[in-house]
Amino acid sequence: MNDETKQKINKRYERELDKGERFWPDTIFKDLITSLAIFLVLILLATFIGIPAEPKADPSDTSYIPRPEWYFLFLFKFLALYGQLPLIGKIEWIATVLIPGIAIGVLTLLPFIEKNPNRYYSKRILPISIMTVMVTGIVLLTLMSEVPTVSEDGSTLLGTLQTTVGIFIPLTAYILFAVFKSNTRLMLWTTSLAAVSMILISGTVLALAPEKKTEETEVATTLVDQIFAGQDLYSVYCTECHGDDGSVAVIQGVEGLEGEEITPINSRDVLYTITDSAMTEVIAYGRPNAGMTPFGKTYGGELTRSEIDYIVVFMRYMWDDRFEVPAEALKPLFPPLAQGEVPSYDVHIQPIVKRYCVSCHRAGKENNNYLMTSYEEILTTGDNVDKNIIAGDEGSYFLQVIQEHAIMNPEAPDEELIGVMPPNRALKSNIVEVFFRWIMSGMPKTAEEAGALSTTPTPTP
Repeated sequence: MNDETKQKINKRYERELDKGERFWPDTIFKDLITSLAIFLVLILLATFIGIPAEPKADPSDTSYIPRPEWYFLFLFKFLALYGQLPLIGKIEWIATVLIPGIAIGVLTLLPFIEKNPNRYYSKRILPISIMTVMVTGIVLLTLMSEVPTVSEDGSTLLGTLQTTVGIFIPLTAYILFAVFKSNTRLMLWTTSLAAVSMILISGTVLALAPEKKTEETEVATTLVDQIFAGQDLYSVYCTECHGDDGSVAVIQGVEGLEGEEITPINSRDVLYTITDSAMTEVIAYGRPNAGMTPFGKTYGGELTRSEIDYIVVFMRYMWDDRFEVPAEALKPLFPPLAQGEVPSYDVHIQPIVKRYCVSCHRAGKENNNYLMTSYEEILTTGDNVDKNIIAGDEGSYFLQVIQEHAIMNPEAPDEELIGVMPPNRALKSNIVEVFFRWIMSGMPKTAEEAGALSTTPTPTP
């Protein structure tokens, strides 16, 4: 830039400054107003939209694939594409450090590389072209961040197309920019063709991409939801030994622990002396010497940290008299039956089975192969499937054992074939009545099927 040009720029700057605004306080005030507006927008988004709740981080979950925040997804994808390149893709530090460092360095030095004193966009084609290709690549890599580079059938077509968009086209465009630096028209054509081709190929990739399989994880955010979640989990994993209310002092019906004396976990001796963190560790690690297996995934169990926390919340609020149970958490297990009403599996039986039966009658447990985790399993599984549960038959094994009548072995009259269920304590009479009505009425699955079988008593005049 020669001295004459500098003088013209300085004079123009002084003229604009005289009739324009000062950095202080005018520009600062505008910046403050803009910052406040953005802050209010963030408050509104957080209040009315928010973000989906996620379970607590679990270091033991080996299936979890860590991913960066959205503003780094393009770099995450670039690293994956770079890894597809032969030989060079093995040197990860080039993609993670060197190439981003060069890009940042070029952007930093761009004002020194492109010394054009003009500020009008038509006079600054080189930096605009570079940024157009770069921003287009960043946006498209972000959009394709969920698309795998290798299909399930082993095809590398998607990976090749993505590598073309994220590496080959931008690299070719930058080389051509250096060649056509002095030819504005060729640079504009190069930029347009690069951007359009990247967009079209990315659209093809997104169209061919397999449907993303997402596993929804329910997260209990309110106290009531946490209590219900903990109760469901307790029913599955704990009822077998501790009973539905934690009052069992002598374990019954559990192979290897029959007759084992334990401290009722709903007692003050447990709830008053063990902190939440200690209780969490007991559930996670178990007590191997006492026969309690680990339940935390960290130690080979099935429960995540969040799920164990829900169980602890349930125990505290339902059994610890120092905690006040929310009224919403005391709703009945199932709707009470009216005279002549037939219960259904969906409305009445399922919640009862989940609370009292699934802890033992699920895969991996000693239960005569009788599973109860679904309607179909209740009707079609078990070593005595032809006698377990028979519509309209009071002699069904199921009805007998829940009424505290053990089934004796015909070949050995002094030996029990099926013991009383549940083994730790008898079911309440209203629960037995629900099962009895359901089986005797044909075991309807849905409320609609049960409603068609129900009889409404004739009102007396």
